[in-house]
Amino acid sequence: MNKLRKFFGKVPVGTKGQIVIPLEARKAMQIKPGDSVMVISGPPHHAKMISIVPEEEFNKFLKLFENHLNSMKEEISKKKD
Repeated sequence: MNKLRKFFGKVPVGTKGQIVIPLEARKAMQIKPGDSVMVISGPPHHAKMISIVPEEEFNKFLKLFENHLNSMKEEISKKKD
């Protein structure tokens, strides 16, 4: 996918708070019927923004972040010894 952010359009919020993710966005993010997505607020300096991330991609990010934290912890432990 292109590294630049893309505007996929404007969608209404229904009476039950539901939105429809535009087809182009679903294709770009490979979101299929039945998939789960994570809805995340932020970043902190944009309190009224949300991001919609496919669950699989979010889990990959968490695993990468966890590995990074573990590496940092190991480095800190080595310096204490």
